[in-house]
Amino acid sequence: MKKFTLLLMLFQASFIFAQKEITGVVKDNSGAALPGVNIVEKGTQNGVATNMDGGYKIKVKDGAVLIFSYIGYDSVEKTASGSKMDVILSQEGGQTLNEIVITGSRTAPRSNTTSALPIDVISSKDLAATGQATFDKALQYKIPSFNTVQTPVNDATSLLDPYEIRNMGPSRTLILINGKRKNLSALLYTQTSPGRGETGADISGIPTDAIKSVEILRDGASAQYGSDAIAGVMNIILKDNKGDGSVTARSGITAQGDGEMLGVSVNNGSPIGVDKGFINYTVDFSKTSQSNRPGTVNAAGEYSDFVYVDPNDSANYTNGATQASITANNATGLAKVNEFLSRRSDAGNINGSPENAAAKFLVNSAYNVSEQTELYFNAAYIYKKVNSFANYRTPYWRSVEDYPYLAKLFPNGPNGTYDGYVPTFEGLLNDYNGTVGLRSKINDWNIDVSFTTGGNAQTYMVGNSHNRNKVYAPRWNPDTNLFEPVELYRENSPVAFNPGGTSFSHNVGNIDISRVLSDKISIGIGSEMRAENFEIISGGLASYDGGGADSFAGNTPENSGKWNRYNIGGYFSLDYDVTDAFLLSGTVRAENYSDFGNAFVYKVSSRYKIDPMLTLRASYSTGFRAPTLHQIYTQKSQYSFIPGKGIQVGGLVNNVSPQASFLGLAKLDAEKSKNFTIGVGGKITRNFNYTIDYYHIAVKDRIVLGSEITGTKLDGDGNNIGTTPLDDVLRANNLSDVSFFANAIDTKTSGIDVVLNYNNLLVGKGDFDFSLSGNYTIQNERDGAVKNPSLVESAGQSIVNPTQEALFFTSRPQTKWILGANYEIGKMGFSLNNTYFGKTTFKQQGLNNNLRTEFIPKIVTDLGVTYSATEKLTLSLNVNNLLNVLPEWKFKAENAAGQAIMNNTTVNHAGLTPIQVESNLITFNQRYSQMTYDGYHFSQLGTMFSLSLNYKF
Repeated sequence: MKKFTLLLMLFQASFIFAQKEITGVVKDNSGAALPGVNIVEKGTQNGVATNMDGGYKIKVKDGAVLIFSYIGYDSVEKTASGSKMDVILSQEGGQTLNEIVITGSRTAPRSNTTSALPIDVISSKDLAATGQATFDKALQYKIPSFNTVQTPVNDATSLLDPYEIRNMGPSRTLILINGKRKNLSALLYTQTSPGRGETGADISGIPTDAIKSVEILRDGASAQYGSDAIAGVMNIILKDNKGDGSVTARSGITAQGDGEMLGVSVNNGSPIGVDKGFINYTVDFSKTSQSNRPGTVNAAGEYSDFVYVDPNDSANYTNGATQASITANNATGLAKVNEFLSRRSDAGNINGSPENAAAKFLVNSAYNVSEQTELYFNAAYIYKKVNSFANYRTPYWRSVEDYPYLAKLFPNGPNGTYDGYVPTFEGLLNDYNGTVGLRSKINDWNIDVSFTTGGNAQTYMVGNSHNRNKVYAPRWNPDTNLFEPVELYRENSPVAFNPGGTSFSHNVGNIDISRVLSDKISIGIGSEMRAENFEIISGGLASYDGGGADSFAGNTPENSGKWNRYNIGGYFSLDYDVTDAFLLSGTVRAENYSDFGNAFVYKVSSRYKIDPMLTLRASYSTGFRAPTLHQIYTQKSQYSFIPGKGIQVGGLVNNVSPQASFLGLAKLDAEKSKNFTIGVGGKITRNFNYTIDYYHIAVKDRIVLGSEITGTKLDGDGNNIGTTPLDDVLRANNLSDVSFFANAIDTKTSGIDVVLNYNNLLVGKGDFDFSLSGNYTIQNERDGAVKNPSLVESAGQSIVNPTQEALFFTSRPQTKWILGANYEIGKMGFSLNNTYFGKTTFKQQGLNNNLRTEFIPKIVTDLGVTYSATEKLTLSLNVNNLLNVLPEWKFKAENAAGQAIMNNTTVNHAGLTPIQVESNLITFNQRYSQMTYDGYHFSQLGTMFSLSLNYKF
């Protein structure tokens, strides 16, 4: 680093070449000044933006070409001549696609129409128009290939919903802030839901009012950016305006009168000195109340799962039980179920959207140290608190007959009697990131040196629960002068627990250097060094001892700890404009990780402009994704719902533990990918543009969190009596099953992305814009056999079962389309968006293998209305899901045996047909009837109203 600093100083000392200052004003056809126009010296990263009066000032070399670009206007290129140059931009053919983009290239920036890669550009106005409360949900209704929904069962996942691009999971999309890598979340998704076994950056916490635009590269980019960019890259560009401050007040509520939302945010910018730079900051506070969408619980299913004892099973005749007593107890239990459900038809369950509160702070700044050197920094801090609930423990599920002390711990029923209890879950999240860097131009070399830090910590609290496990400790009895065993928990159990949590942080150093060598050739070279740290925070003794708190067990000391690694990588990029129409681009990258070794990847891409109506583009790349520290080191006991068995305790074994060695589990290696994209784009008319892109992604050695592996032999009561090493591990740790990570499968994913835009259509006295964008998944499947460890294979089991296959490949819409229209007339603006969610298919845990479930395609309609009362005051009303469309699923038969189950009208002891039994299994007796236990289509809250007021300073 000292040598590099000395070299930088020597370059600055020799910084001698002709420079000239150009000033001017940019206006539109009507003569109105245009603030915020991008002005870039062609082939460089030297650029400025116009001020509030449309004025600009920039220093360039003699003979430089300046590119003037602005959303909705034609770009203009002009050769610098003289010291003053005024420019007029026309709206006639201007499109969003003409905006200069920086994502996807390590050389000079290019316009979207001249890029060889498919890039979506979403403005802050586009995000605000969705009416969604958070950034990730706004993208859900703007980008067809982007999907995210709330998980049915919250727990820790209430802090961060899994998202993904092109059905590739959250781990395979790289998130950048102003071009710099954002830290991962500390959360590892371990529930049986989409995103299982993965982690991603927390984009939900980024305040939308701080965002200038979002560039989404829909192509593999590991060669340019390193690990995690297999599916693409999302670059979040922060606001950099020096004025135009505003305050926004938000409120909202669902049509059912819950989920109340209140929020306020302030965004403001100020210049530093006289044209020396800017500082822009955003402060955002919000609170959303609980919303609840439980189903009507099926009494027959409850009776069958929690009460019924089979009088025909000889094993049930113990302790003096007779057929008459069993029948009487069954009748009494059924009466208890019916009485409870008559008062609480939803069985007390609370599932929907959790209560949350958030505080977000963000600052973005740049300072001109000299004419050719800029110091920049940005920083953000997000605090989030979430309150959610576990499944309600009904009085016939956790009964006073089995646990007499519950009457004392939870006297919450009529007249102080015991009526069950619902454990609470409180999550606290702290997320921060910051970058400081120096950009300079030295003898035509563009140099960017930066340091980035970031972290995410999540800690949890469980309340209104108990430790029901029998754990004894010796205690001195003075009456007998002996140590006697005393129960630590059960009747002596606390009702609040500290389960611990997780944290992740990284420190990243970047050096990026580029230069335009000629009109045809530009190069880029750079290096990145990253250090990562992951910690599992141990919980309090009562939270994990003997099995831990009922609902969410804490982290044990032996499974807790701190781990770290580092990696260093370098890349070289070359762009060759063979002609004005024909571009060739290539990048190579080498990486070295301290824990698993080396990676070498490359990318080649090309673009050929036949004419303005048609441009051809294609790319081919290899990529990699390093296993996260979360995946390598997480080891825990976890409560999960097993259909037909209720809540069970399973174990997640990491691949570097003694248990892993005993079970013969291999250490995790990096995923490798091959990504091919080919597409076309252009302008049919001045106002109509389009892009169509085909993609194919092949991933080898994909890392998955395997399905739960059970004992090899069970007795009639479900006890494990197998004799293999796997059985020994399960029994020794009091686990019903064990799961672990593995490079288990190869996958193939292909599809088509379509974007159509028609803008500036004059309708009456107003302007009409129309857009249609869509994603269609052609193929998303496993390629070849599952790579099972020999121990699992010999036991006749697989770490990838039909449930996992469905979560990986069919749990997101097969196709998704967004049809949008905007109309502006006078002070009024109207937007209408229709989002089509294609079918999703699940094979829920416990579901008969001859059946599957499918969510029926649905269209969600969103309406937005804005009114500009004055030049400073704007009111916006959004009605999301205007027609109150809710998810809907149905059973599908896989074969004749499945059809027979659906057609069978024979009822069991509880009066349930076989298909009703299956339905109860996957919805926990209809508690989760809208979404099933493993997932669902889209948000289930129905119609939502939101109103915002924006006042400009």
